[in-house]
Amino acid sequence: MIKAPRVSEQLVNELGGTGKPVLWEELTSPEIEELINRINAAIVPFGAVEQHGPHMPLCVDWNMSYHVAQGVSAATGVPVLHPVIYGVSASHGDFPGTISLRPETFLAVVEDIVNWLYHSGVRQFILLNGHAWNGAPLQVCAEKIRTRYDDVRVRALDYVDMYPPSEIDGRYTYGRLLAHANYFETSCMLYVNPDLVKMDRATSKQDFDSFWDYRTDQVSISGVWGRDITEANAENGEREISRCIETMARAIAAAVNEPWPEPS
Repeated sequence: MIKAPRVSEQLVNELGGTGKPVLWEELTSPEIEELINRINAAIVPFGAVEQHGPHMPLCVDWNMSYHVAQGVSAATGVPVLHPVIYGVSASHGDFPGTISLRPETFLAVVEDIVNWLYHSGVRQFILLNGHAWNGAPLQVCAEKIRTRYDDVRVRALDYVDMYPPSEIDGRYTYGRLLAHANYFETSCMLYVNPDLVKMDRATSKQDFDSFWDYRTDQVSISGVWGRDITEANAENGEREISRCIETMARAIAAAVNEPWPEPS
């Protein structure tokens, strides 16, 4: 079971939340109407169901994005939807278990969700991603959304995006999209959903420099990419996740109150 996010009372008081996530699907229709009249924003988490090596479950990516999204909601009061758990994952290749949407299908799913949220009064959309290969389709979605509506603001971003990439301790040097089931993700999962991690099966992969982004099964027998995975620990995971929640919460609290620009 995903651990409930920890959000400091100081952050809650500063950003205006209640300390508990506002879960869209648990509200009634009149409650949604009242909420959106106050906060016309929503967080939509995205993840994947895909292999994460021999030591972690298929649900890592959506567990991470949903945990961070719930923490942000608890701190800010911005409602969070249940995560879209399936993503664009075909580049994992032949590892058993992965379930992937085609990019075109993924685009259609996101557009439909946004359209229905729009009908409910949402005008600010945070598309919070937990899986690297969702990144390009989500940026396409954001472009289509912002050009379709004159009264909408949208941002697609990863849950780690509000602090410098150099500060993420992933224990890999190269790889771009290939960084996967590594020290960072394993540490975070050991904190967020530890019962599903089998550290006695953990194995590492020394990364190498490459111009190309390959399918995972073309570069890794185990399905992981990153070194020192056996050293991953929940304490590091808690530090990383807490920083993700706080930095993202501060950014989103400011964003939903940001004045619209006046063309000049």
